[in-house]
Amino acid sequence: MSSAPPRSPTPRAPKMKKDESFLGKLGGTLARKKKTREVTDLQEEGKSAINAPMAPALVDIHPEDTQLEENEERTMIDPTSREDPKFKELIKVLLDWINDVLAEERIIVKQLEGDLYDGQVLQKLLEKLGHCKLNVAEVTQSEIGQKQKLQTVLEAVQDLLRPHGWPLRWNVDSIHGKNLVAILHLLVSLAMHFRAPIHLPEHVTVQVVVVRKREGLLHSSHISEELTTTTEMMMGRFERDAFDTLFDHAPDKLNLVKKSLITFVNKHLNKLNLEVTDLETQFADGVYLVLLLGLLEDYFVPLHNFYLTPDSFDQKVHNVAFAFELMLDGGLKKPKARPEDVVNLDLKSTLRVLYTLFTKYKDVE
Repeated sequence: MSSAPPRSPTPRAPKMKKDESFLGKLGGTLARKKKTREVTDLQEEGKSAINAPMAPALVDIHPEDTQLEENEERTMIDPTSREDPKFKELIKVLLDWINDVLAEERIIVKQLEGDLYDGQVLQKLLEKLGHCKLNVAEVTQSEIGQKQKLQTVLEAVQDLLRPHGWPLRWNVDSIHGKNLVAILHLLVSLAMHFRAPIHLPEHVTVQVVVVRKREGLLHSSHISEELTTTTEMMMGRFERDAFDTLFDHAPDKLNLVKKSLITFVNKHLNKLNLEVTDLETQFADGVYLVLLLGLLEDYFVPLHNFYLTPDSFDQKVHNVAFAFELMLDGGLKKPKARPEDVVNLDLKSTLRVLYTLFTKYKDVE
């Protein structure tokens, strides 16, 4: 039996050494780089783990915040302070106030630092509040033009505030640099100066991170920045009176004063079948205050001069302000309190107003 013819061996591609193929070379290079990167990352993680206990809390610093010149510094609010409810309330109250003032201008501010830095909104706000017209270009695109406008606006603000002793904690560079702390100081000062019909949260303090460049290196530190104190202190009314003393040191006597005032007002309001049990809340809309003045001076107050059933903050402020005008017409001094204080249920302010009336009219039947 004849054997089968031998088969020809199947040709095979010659084996290429691993480092002779382009892909192999590329893969090897990538693998080596990846391994080197992993080693570097591991070293950095180990270094961070060692140094972490001694390092201050890290702050999310944006790239633009690190591009500083030698000895230049930049500030930013610590993220934990940004989450503080009082801080958030302050931002919201100021935003709502600005948008209310500029409603007729069809301007809507959504972010303080992003919308106020170039001076455009600040110009409109100051013109509206101060009933004035600033000599500035309406639209400025260049940084130089924006800073020139800001300079003019801030000089006008300075002329308003400096005579009243307001500390000016801002400048052109800080506002244009979107420094939120400086912008907040500016807005709080304007709100207080123009007696804005708003209630700013008191005792708002934030932690501020200060980044400074020295000898080519960035150094950071933390400071506390007080944005608001009490309404009275921010208004510059530092003179203490008898009610400050009563509130601070004699709450038992304060209750006696409240009872005396309730008796006094009811003696007259009862003529209209009205009864007061809570001084703090029942005078907050100004209605009882207006009616009381009419009874004390023995005249009828036309109903079209005030809101008999006010349903908004502005209407309540109008009523209390109107009552203050009636007090001036009756020969009394201008009340120390603001209408907004009474509307905002500030008991001390309400008591001051009523005590002024009590002092003059206590013997009126």
